[in-house]
Amino acid sequence: MKQCMDGDNLHRRLKKIIGQVQAIDRMIDEDVPCEDVLTQISAAKSALNKAGQVILEGHLTHCVKNALKKGNDKEIKNFTKAIERFINMQ
Repeated sequence: MKQCMDGDNLHRRLKKIIGQVQAIDRMIDEDVPCEDVLTQISAAKSALNKAGQVILEGHLTHCVKNALKKGNDKEIKNFTKAIERFINMQ
């Protein structure tokens, strides 16, 4: 795993998200009210967004910081693309 990513933190977050999605699937089978399902979908989406924030923060503080020190314009352009992709997830 890249040095810029906190792998343990991300794995914990993703396991929680997987559990949330599985719970949503069960809620549908159990005929839970729509507003409750939507609440859980919103929570899972928020958790995914937070995982993305963790990745972006690590990328910024490690990869982009090093790229700036070295004058690596390609890495800075890659970071711009990463931010655009993250924003499109919203």
